[in-house]
Amino acid sequence: MPLEIEHKFLVSNNSFRLLAKPVLYRQGYLAILADREIRVRIAGDTSCITIKSKISETVRHEFEYEIPTSDAELMINKLCSSQLIEKYRYRILFAGMIWEVDEFIGENAGLVIAEIELENENQYFEKPDWIGKEVSGDDRYLNAYLSVNPFKNW
Repeated sequence: MPLEIEHKFLVSNNSFRLLAKPVLYRQGYLAILADREIRVRIAGDTSCITIKSKISETVRHEFEYEIPTSDAELMINKLCSSQLIEKYRYRILFAGMIWEVDEFIGENAGLVIAEIELENENQYFEKPDWIGKEVSGDDRYLNAYLSVNPFKNW
């Protein structure tokens, strides 16, 4: 089964902005349950539907399939039951690994989170100087949670 092994961190400064060009992401949730979610996303000019289920704080099953953008637009506009998540994503190569930094806009403006995906749970990785506190185990920083409880309300 496909696994996502991911660590999330708050970002401590804005120097990451100089390292990559951002891509606009828009996503909504078709279903959010305690241990799983179904998401539809438009990222630049590609779109996908994703099913995730939680295994632990840093590991989830992840099934992702590309779909036509017209289908994604329809699902986001007509079928999603929570707030739309809007963010700019920066993909940054650091020490041989890709970091994804999400700078949220809209209802979650002011929140900036960095993620790194690993091949296994014990894999070593170096942290850039703009990485702050780890929030992997805090569900408030999951996009699904943010779609129901936006950062502006914290």
